[in-house]
Amino acid sequence: MATGRTADPSTGVSTRHARLIRRAQLLERLRSFFVERDYLEVETPILVPSPGLDLHLDAFATAQPHFGEQPGYLITSPEYQMKRLLSEGLPRIFQLVRCFRRGERGHRHNPEFTMVEWYRAGATMELLMEETEDLVRALLADATHMPLAGADCDVTQPFARMTVVEAFARWAEVDEAETLRLADEDEDRYFFLLVDRVEPGLARLGVPVFLHDYPASQASLARTRPDDPRFAERFELYVGEAELCNGFGELTCPIEQRQRLERDQATRRERGMPVYPVDERFLAALEAGMPDCAGNALGVDRLVALALGADSIDEVMTFPVDAL
Repeated sequence: MATGRTADPSTGVSTRHARLIRRAQLLERLRSFFVERDYLEVETPILVPSPGLDLHLDAFATAQPHFGEQPGYLITSPEYQMKRLLSEGLPRIFQLVRCFRRGERGHRHNPEFTMVEWYRAGATMELLMEETEDLVRALLADATHMPLAGADCDVTQPFARMTVVEAFARWAEVDEAETLRLADEDEDRYFFLLVDRVEPGLARLGVPVFLHDYPASQASLARTRPDDPRFAERFELYVGEAELCNGFGELTCPIEQRQRLERDQATRRERGMPVYPVDERFLAALEAGMPDCAGNALGVDRLVALALGADSIDEVMTFPVDAL
């Protein structure tokens, strides 16, 4: 891992410290972006009774019971608690938050990382994509060389949009029916094609691209499209090969949400994975009434690395895990 301690002769400031200064400036710009759009900055707990049941994420658990007889978990996302605030009547909220995901390490991954997550009542998936494009363009306005992207990518141009089915047809040569079947019945093959064929294809477009309308089996906490329930209102933004965010037109039905969570619990149990509790207070908030809304979770370290021309998120973090 590069130390980045070489000093700039004109300032005496090390490369490492210069990057931390630029990071702070970018976070200030990020906060201003949301404040100017009438979002309220909120803080929610890091230690929670349920970290979520996403099949592709594992959480860190406390060694001792924390919630009655149950352990506590470090959040993989602040989603449940932020949605409870939406249900209480806060219409636009955002949070810069530390998140934790076990087993994630690489030049775009660290077990502890920073995320900006935001929710907007009355918003659609399409509106959140537009807002995300505005945010990313604002923070990458001065970026000319982005090695983390793995390919040339012009952020000054309008961002492209493509459905998952369109992307699989173009680069994996798989039609709609087979894409849906793979997502539902053969996740290993689905994700292999996504990573090996689709993502490199997206990078070759030369502009950031929103991949959207995921198969319903990949919905997570997104609602399905009312005009075609085979697909979910979910999007991800790619800048070159760097996936920056995961956004939803949010599921608000407590019955369907409980069914999904219990199904994910059963799947985790079958696969021998840790099984986390269902967050009953989150479901109670949905039952009380969460407004139609959309939300997004965006990786801040990746965005900062792109903005600063870094090869790895390690270069823009104070102390990545290998430096501890």
